[in-house]
Amino acid sequence: MIDNLQKRMNPSPRRFFERVLPLLTVLVFVSSGPLVSKQTAPMGETADVRIGVLGLFHPKQLTVSALQGHGLVVSAGDERIVLERSSGAGSANVQLAGSEILLQSGTRIVHTSSLAVAGRTNEIADFALAVPGKIARRYRGTLEIHSSGGQLVAVVTMDRETAVASIVAAESATETPLDALKAQAVATRSYLAAGRGRHRDFDFCDTTHCQFLREPPAPETLVAQAVESTRDLVLAFESEPFAAMYTRSCGGRTRTPAEVGLPSATYPYYSVECKYCRTRPVRWSSRISTEDALTLRSSNEPARLRAARRLGWSVIPSNDFILKKENGQVLIEGTGQGHGIGLCQSGAKAMAAEGADFHQILSYYYPNTTVVRIHGAKSF
Repeated sequence: MIDNLQKRMNPSPRRFFERVLPLLTVLVFVSSGPLVSKQTAPMGETADVRIGVLGLFHPKQLTVSALQGHGLVVSAGDERIVLERSSGAGSANVQLAGSEILLQSGTRIVHTSSLAVAGRTNEIADFALAVPGKIARRYRGTLEIHSSGGQLVAVVTMDRETAVASIVAAESATETPLDALKAQAVATRSYLAAGRGRHRDFDFCDTTHCQFLREPPAPETLVAQAVESTRDLVLAFESEPFAAMYTRSCGGRTRTPAEVGLPSATYPYYSVECKYCRTRPVRWSSRISTEDALTLRSSNEPARLRAARRLGWSVIPSNDFILKKENGQVLIEGTGQGHGIGLCQSGAKAMAAEGADFHQILSYYYPNTTVVRIHGAKSF
């Protein structure tokens, strides 16, 4: 183990060159001008995304509500129910009853297999969706609800830029500098543009399995500014957009998928040093039973995810840890948060605070990439 550590700290000249070459390439891109390319990405897909929401709660009951000043139309087969606060019927209850769905608003009850929610002329709308007694969130888009596997499945179709803003707001701390938010926006949009089809009934979910999503931010916020100023920009490798991965805190260096037991991706992620996380690593510890530790392995993301789904995400927040037997249990001591691949949000925040712009942040954590506009958007 000591020999391995020494090799990491004092790599051979060849290995040093292999590590430094991608960064030299990045410096050439940055020093020669903006990283943004005038080419467009060869993608002709729609700018809308379908996101499954609130599925983490396995809901059997949902409440759909119109916001103040907004009207909604709930369609269930040939039935139409208008929701509007000023009319006294501002919400509808949706409940799973066996193999069908009961839709109730006031004294009106409709039996259906699925339903859709939109604005008065079938346009996108602002609305609230809640799992009673657990969570309520506001969305902008259209809504579909059906049943599957003994629970209600809610899918919001929203404009990609709305989704980007909602995700960046969920993923970023309030004090995050503007250029770190811009970098996050480009990475998020890249994931949405190139990573569709992760679920059977929708493209993405609103959990960390895909991308965490909350409510759209207000127009005057830094998040909204970051998203608008990078509108339609995505990361590309060899002229092809890719689903960019990112992590909350890398622990000192980012990882490649192979290092954590994941299959290779379209983009060959590089392991880069993160100065901020190296000097200020996030440290954590947990205790689990010896039985729960049997299949847990460090630097193995699939094993970590299986354990975290069972024990809770805060129990094993990263895949960089060691295991110790102690008092009939297993003590886990680790660093970092997340899988450690791609953009490090903690490092990006520190780079932006030191004056780096979002081009430099992206080129550092994603070497050998360019930033392009999605095909079909306005060119520069």
